[in-house]
Amino acid sequence: MKVLIPGALRSYTDSAQAEADGTTLAEVVTALDRRYPGIAFRMVDEQGRIRRHIRFFVDGQPVHDLSRPADPQGELVIVQALSGG
Repeated sequence: MKVLIPGALRSYTDSAQAEADGTTLAEVVTALDRRYPGIAFRMVDEQGRIRRHIRFFVDGQPVHDLSRPADPQGELVIVQALSGG
């Protein structure tokens, strides 16, 4: 699966794009973390839920559940909201 990486997470990948395999989005995130250690913690909390400031879009559709099947030919766009003050 083609994965588009937001600027705030590119320190892990050194690239705006990555490839990851998996039959579900959870497996895709795990594959990304194997290749880029620590990236999953920035996207998924300790209970396995997508963090509040992260949004996943698969083939242009918002996804809120990591158990969603992953299409090897699909595209995952990760969007990270910036916050602070």
